Amino acid sequence: MPVKNSKEMFLVMLSDVRQGAERTGHFFQEISEIAEDLDIKEASEARVFVNDKVLDTIDQCFKLIGEKPVKMSGHLYEAFAAEFRKELAEIQNPTVRHWFILAKASQLMHLRIAEYKTLIAVADLSGHYGVGVLLESCLADKLALAERTTRLIRNITEVKLAEKLAVKSAAFRSQKS
Repeated sequence: MPVKNSKEMFLVMLSDVRQGAERTGHFFQEISEIAEDLDIKEASEARVFVNDKVLDTIDQCFKLIGEKPVKMSGHLYEAFAAEFRKELAEIQNPTVRHWFILAKASQLMHLRIAEYKTLIAVADLSGHYGVGVLLESCLADKLALAERTTRLIRNITEVKLAEKLAVKSAAFRSQKS
């Protein structure tokens, strides 16, 4: 879609964020189906729930500006998902798979966060302050999910470190005996 003015640019950006939210929801649904770790599975299911709320909020943004979403290519998300599936299939170690899933989820969330920050600024610039408020709530959800992912990565790492220390400690005790 050729963009002629700031209003059209805002519509394109908002449409892209909406389509990205749809694809992100599908991505997290896929993760919840393949995740072996119960915490990752539960977190992914929660992300799908929050993502549905975000989609409703974005739809309200379109109502406020009196527009409908325009069709976007979505190539970025298709490529991201395809690469994710390919790389995940090559990882054999369950812990490494968990880290990989969380790393990719975090990467995707940070991309979404950057999009929301930019779109909020454009909403304010174009005088759509109500839309900016709604987008701020979406951003807050994304920031919270990003923080939760960081904590989950940290927790998995701490458990693995504790397991390694326990094995080393047991080996050291058996050597002393």
